[in-house]
Parts: sequence; C-alpha cells; structure tokens
Amino acid sequence: MAVLRIFSYLPNPRVWKAQIAGDICGVEVDVVGDGNLGSWLWDFDARPMEESEREASSPHARTSRRGFSGTLFKTDAFLKAHPFGTVPAAFSPDGQVGVFESNSILRAVVRAAEDDQGLYGRDGYHASRIDSFLDAALVLGREAQVYLLIMTDMTPGLQERMAGAFEFYMNGVENALSQSDFIAGDELTIADIGFVCDVGQFLREGKGRFRTALTDKGLAPIGDGAVAAYPRAFAHLETLGQQDVFQHRLGNYLDWFFAA
Repeated sequence: MAVLRIFSYLPNPRVWKAQIAGDICGVEVDVVGDGNLGSWLWDFDARPMEESEREASSPHARTSRRGFSGTLFKTDAFLKAHPFGTVPAAFSPDGQVGVFESNSILRAVVRAAEDDQGLYGRDGYHASRIDSFLDAALVLGREAQVYLLIMTDMTPGLQERMAGAFEFYMNGVENALSQSDFIAGDELTIADIGFVCDVGQFLREGKGRFRTALTDKGLAPIGDGAVAAYPRAFAHLETLGQQDVFQHRLGNYLDWFFAA
C-alpha cells in the first residue's frame, strides 16, 4: 500500500521530487491527476467529474485564486487537510493528514522509509543542513511559480526580481559544489533531488511559448548564459538528470536545455 497519495496537475516536476526519492528508498507513492484539474473533484479520493456535476450550485464549488481561473471543486475534507487549498496535495494513507508544499512532501517520503539510503542525512546536523538547502530553494520556487504564470505580462522589473532569486540560489549551490560532490555533502540527498526538479522547472522560461513571450518584450531568458556562470551547478544538473533513477521520472525533460 502507498504510504503517500499525491493529487496534482501533471506532469509536475514538484511531484517528481517525491517520486524520485520514493524510487530510491523503496517507498510507494500514489499519484493522481492530469493537466486539467478544473474538471476534477479535489479530495483524497480525487476523480474527474461529470460535466453535470460541475455546477456553481455544487457544495464543492470554490472560486479559484492562484494558478487557476474560474471555479474549482474542493471538498470540505480536502480543505481541512489542505488549508491553503493548493496542489500538489499529499495525504496519509487514511486521508486524514494533509501534507502540502513539495519539499515537505519530499521529506514525508524519506521519513516513511525503513532505510532512506542517506537521502535525509546521516545525523541530525546533516539533516538540518539538507533542510537549509531546501528552505533556500523556496525563494527560487516561489518566484519561479509567479514568473512563469505571468510571462505574457512580463516587465523588466519583474524579471529582475526573478533573476535575483535565481542568482541567490545558484550561487549557494555553486559554492557548495566547490567543496563536495553533492550539494549537502558527499552523497546524494533530497537537496540534490529538489535542485534538479526546481531548476529544471524554472528553465522552461527558455523554451517554447515562454521564450517567445520574453523575446516579444525584448527580454532574454535568465537561463541564457547561466551554464557559464554556474558551471559546477549545471554539470551536476546534467549528470544527475542522466542517471536512471532521475530519467525514470524526468525522461527527456532537460534534454532541450543541454542540447542547445
């Protein structure tokens, strides 16, 4: 039986964090969702809804506020477990305990493992160091989410704010990798897993409609030239992204960037 169920839009690199960790340390993670959560009932037993169920008079109808438009359908039980009402939304096996924010979901997976393979450190101090990198990544993650959502309304000032968050995080990772083979020490941890997924998701700014939206406004993607600025960090990203356990979840998600 899965020790964690995650409901989310898919595909989602923030969910891949938990799945990669689960694959490494033998924890089953059940993931449900698709690319159109507006048609789903948000619940522990999340499911696509019939069109006839998606009415404004539904007791589950809620006005969407962040990342979605229109009406979403969330049960009272979902909102009790997830008071911020966001996805990815993870649940304990009985559906009673909600875990939100992707790094907290990632931690929940490794805490459930009989042997976490060192993913959460070898002692409390090391675990706290790993937490430090995960917390620092929140700056990047929060800014990137807003940045990608408002791409069509981008201004130089908004991009400058994103660039500052990217620089802060990548400088720290670059410095860490000048001292050790992995971000938080000498072996793979969830700090590395989070790094791959968070940076990989942000780099979409340089691809497809995101790049077009930026160039239409006379702006260049922040990631252009970043490999030269952070050689250790991007070598680490490419090396991990090519490993089988990452490939199993990421597939060719990063190929376009390193082929450019």
